[in-house]
Amino acid sequence: MLYALLSYLAEEHWSALRVFQYISMRGICAVLTALVFALCFGPSFIHRFQQKQIGQFVRDDGPQSHLSKKGTPTMGGILIIVSISVAVLFWADLSNVNVWVVMGILWGFGYVGFLDDYRKVVKKQSLGLRAKEKYLYLTIGGILAAVVLYMTAGPKGTDLLIPYFKDWFIPLGVLFIPFVYLVIVGASNAVNLTDGLDGLAIMPTILVAAGLAIFAYASGHLEFARYLAIPYVKGASEMVIICAAIFGAGLGFLWFNTYPAQVFMGDVGALALGGALGTIAVVVRQELVFFIMSGLFVVETLSVMIQVGSYKVFKKRVFKMAPIHHHFELKGWPEPRVIVRFWILTVILVLVGLASLKIR
Repeated sequence: MLYALLSYLAEEHWSALRVFQYISMRGICAVLTALVFALCFGPSFIHRFQQKQIGQFVRDDGPQSHLSKKGTPTMGGILIIVSISVAVLFWADLSNVNVWVVMGILWGFGYVGFLDDYRKVVKKQSLGLRAKEKYLYLTIGGILAAVVLYMTAGPKGTDLLIPYFKDWFIPLGVLFIPFVYLVIVGASNAVNLTDGLDGLAIMPTILVAAGLAIFAYASGHLEFARYLAIPYVKGASEMVIICAAIFGAGLGFLWFNTYPAQVFMGDVGALALGGALGTIAVVVRQELVFFIMSGLFVVETLSVMIQVGSYKVFKKRVFKMAPIHHHFELKGWPEPRVIVRFWILTVILVLVGLASLKIR
């Protein structure tokens, strides 16, 4: 909205306002808008939830150090989603269909997470949404997004780019739809599984969003895309604004979520952020690079799958507890050590992913 107004004023009245037509400037503004919004409204949000006693449910069979977290306000993902939405509505080009696809996933998956959290912390139903019910809703949203992205894909827009190799693509055709569904829903659940310690999920989300922003900027710029030998995607640069909004909102939330956390994001935030990141990766055609940069989320998910599979088949557990961050806690690592070391690993993985821009 604000971007459209400034563009009109720049053309008709004040040419100096053309600075806001640059994607880099709008990205900076999106970061600051989301960050300031989260910082300003975070305290009142936390206070309101404390008054209503909307607190975290803590399992008795988990690490004993987590028992002190019982009652900490949760559903902080609402603050993240609103902060992102304000920044995007202000600074993005709202005529870009991909902006609405990503935001639709953010809102839709966030709503599913909200229903799950609401049943847990308000209705006191410890299991929240039934698994079949949750995955049905996520599946509907993921397939709808996949179909829209398939229908709006440009020439060779459904090809899968193989990173680190020049001009190596796998044509997916109609298989693009189930592939995109798996990327979006898989990323959503992976972030949700990672969200188990203070700040553990939000910082990697911020870092991956920053990495995707660089790919979005390059993919949406014809000359940069040609120079780097990556697919040019018309309008992909608008994903920079959403990534910037996630970055700013994430930093604002981390202010309150850092150890010891004053608020947790809950499923409403984790499902929404994971789904949004996966959708952005599809738009900029960097799904496999996204898999690399999101390696922490992947490992967390695999640890759960391995644990469940091993117990069902061999009646033995591979880890002391899954997801894997709890395994390290039970091995004696203090929570802040687990968190920071996992952050460091994510920094490394994002850099490895970014290296694919030049290694071809």
